[in-house]
Formats: sequence, C-alpha cells, structure tokens
Amino acid sequence: MKKDLVLSKQMAILEKQEQKFLNHTENQFMKSNFTSVVNKIQDKIPAKLQATLDAAFYMGFHLVFEKGSSLIEKTYNKEKIAVAYDLNNYAIEKYMHLKHLKTLDKSSKHSKAINESIAAIEGGVLGLLGIGLPDIPLFLGVIVKTINEIALSYGFQYASDEEKAYLLYLICTAMTKDDLRKSYDQKVECLGHDIDAHSLPFIDLAAIMKETSDLLSNTLLTAKFIQGLPLVGVIGGVVNPIMINKIGKYARIKYKKRYLLSKINMTPVNQS
Repeated sequence: MKKDLVLSKQMAILEKQEQKFLNHTENQFMKSNFTSVVNKIQDKIPAKLQATLDAAFYMGFHLVFEKGSSLIEKTYNKEKIAVAYDLNNYAIEKYMHLKHLKTLDKSSKHSKAINESIAAIEGGVLGLLGIGLPDIPLFLGVIVKTINEIALSYGFQYASDEEKAYLLYLICTAMTKDDLRKSYDQKVECLGHDIDAHSLPFIDLAAIMKETSDLLSNTLLTAKFIQGLPLVGVIGGVVNPIMINKIGKYARIKYKKRYLLSKINMTPVNQS
C-alpha cells in the first residue's frame, strides 16, 4: 500500500512537470523583439548554408554514434553511475521511501549541470575564435553525453538502435514547440513503451538521424552562423548551454517516467 502511494504521488508530480514542459510558451515581449533580430540576421545568411548545416549535423550524429561512443564514455565513469543506480534501486525496492527516489534524481541533475558548463565553455571559446560549423560534432557529443548519463542514472542502457532512436526523439521534442513538440512527445512515449515491453518496432535509424539533423539545423541556423563570426560569435556560443539545459530537463522527465512505470507495472528496467 505504501509502495503504491509513493509511486502514484511521484508519478503525479512528474506528469505535472511533463505537462508544464510540453505546454511552455515563450514570453511574448521577448519573442516579438528577438524574432525581429533573428529575421534580420537570417536575411544575411547565405542560402547554401542551410544545406551545409544539415549535412554537418547529420555527419555529426554519424560520427558520434559510430565512432564517438567509446570516446564519450571516457568522459564519465559509467561503472560508478551504474553502481550508484543499483544501490539506489535496491533501496527503493526494499524500502520505497521518498528519500531514495530523490537520491536517484541527484545523479542525473549533477550530470546535466556539469554538461551545461562544458557546453558553455566549448561554445564560448569557439565563438570567440570565430568557429561555428566545426564545433557541431563537439556540441552533439555533449548532448549525447548528457542524455547517456541521465539514462544510466535511471538504469537504462543506450547502445541499441531503439534507444538511439529514443534519444533522437528526445532531442526533437525538446527543440520543437507547441503541437509539433506534443507530436514528438507521443513518439517518445510510444517508443519507450515498446522498448520496455520488448515489443520492438522496425527502426530506420538513418532516417531518424536525418530528421533530427534537419530539425536541429533549422533551430540553430542563426546561432551557428553568428558563432562563425569573430568576437560576435560568443553570442552564438551562449545558445549551447541553453539547449543542453532544455534537452537535459526533458530527458530526465522521460527516463524517470519509464523508471516509475517499470515499478508500477512490476517490469524490469531495460538493461539490454
């Protein structure tokens, strides 16, 4: 009875956070003023830059997924995170106390904060040097590192194509707005459910990478273009930690939701 009460309360709190994220709207004053500035900058961006940026993000994801995984894992202690999860998960299953659930959250919060700092340094330094496009694999590496650490914090692995697709849809949801954000959130929900129910759909990972690349390209076109201008580039670099914060916040909600659902439904967390 206590277990059901704790889990239901946690799920209710999490679902409120989820709805707040999905229904977030920008401040109208900031939106109207910022949009006019962005439009002026976009008018000066060469038309061919869009295709160049699309390709840069797509190749960046290929590099990160195919060759960068081992390098990314060297930037955090995977075994330490896994051990911390095992200990916290054992305590939760044995005692089902709120403090153990909060302890489970600490690791994911800590990794998100660290990666925001890394993104700020990486974006700011490269921005000051006038480097925009070459930093895309580094930026994507920080995004993937952030999500991987959050996944591990809640007991989930990330090596399979299904989990990589899940990661990509997390990025798409965080980077979109309004109805499109809600549409991507449904894709995240359905894929997460299928993975955890071991009812895996066909995944065209290359197509999802292309979809995510184009979306990120459109979202960050102006920021990356500004980051390619010396001195002024630091403005574009500021965008990086903001994106990491948004993606990390959403990823924490969705992985924790999968974790809580596994306890409510008494199904094991996917460790494949």
